[in-house]
Amino acid sequence: MKKALSMVLALGMAVGCLSGTGVTVAAEETSDYVIGVLAPEVTHGWVAAVAYYAEARCKEMKESGAIKDYIIATSGNAEDMTADLDDLLTQNVDAIVAYPQWDGMEASLQRILDADIPLVCFDLEFDLNGYYLVTGDNKDMGVQGANYILDKIGPDGTIIALTVPTAGSVNDLRMEGFYEQMETLEQNWEVIEYATEFTREAGLKDFADILVNNPQIDAVYSLDDETSIGVLQAIKEAGRSDIKVITGGGGCQEYFNLMPEYEDINVASATYSPAMVETAVDEAVQLLNGETVEEKLVIPTTIVDKENYEEFLDASSPY
Repeated sequence: MKKALSMVLALGMAVGCLSGTGVTVAAEETSDYVIGVLAPEVTHGWVAAVAYYAEARCKEMKESGAIKDYIIATSGNAEDMTADLDDLLTQNVDAIVAYPQWDGMEASLQRILDADIPLVCFDLEFDLNGYYLVTGDNKDMGVQGANYILDKIGPDGTIIALTVPTAGSVNDLRMEGFYEQMETLEQNWEVIEYATEFTREAGLKDFADILVNNPQIDAVYSLDDETSIGVLQAIKEAGRSDIKVITGGGGCQEYFNLMPEYEDINVASATYSPAMVETAVDEAVQLLNGETVEEKLVIPTTIVDKENYEEFLDASSPY
């Protein structure tokens, strides 16, 4: 089995109140809690950043004394993650934060609940009772994208909407939010849909063809930062100057850093950040402390562009 288990054994003593967590530890007092984290094993991109941010938060908590220790288990498939889950149960963790990306994980997750261990899932919902969920707001990403485009180009213009049908509900919700918000806005846009993928390679290839077939484009409603990176390259290579807005989604550091380079294009992203997993870790500790947390916490979208991108930079992030 290919997996990585990292366990930090040194015990830190600190005075701490973790910012935004509600988890407070008095001087010379350290929790006995051990937190387990289950995440996919990926070396780059959005998914890889989930493990990165989860471990970063666990380190902060350990240094403050809010937890005694943590175990990060990363897996390459559902079978490996199930084995990692069983390992965590034998190591007597007090709570588990899980991002189980594969289908068919319900039975494994149920074992955590049957063991009376608090379970906080990240991003994905499951047909289970008794777990907690921290997720982003895909529909609101569409709402904010429509608002941003109206603010930048006004009520008239041609908009290319880059749908990603293979993304299932993620695509559906982001498009639904966009179209529903359009109905509330005073606009006369012509929206033309083209299908693509959540990769920069697809963004480049597909948008190069779109540029040939559309001599006038005022804005691009893109659902994903990686797609948008490819779109920007296609626009640059074609020497087009008509496009004034491109949206994105996710929270890609490379995309953030591109924003100030485009003076004539409003480059933006609607956050659906992997850093949201830090809130899942916070909730796990809050539950162990007997605090009440929301059963389902939906973190709203923030628009990032050249005006505020520096607030979201993290040079160490793999995404």
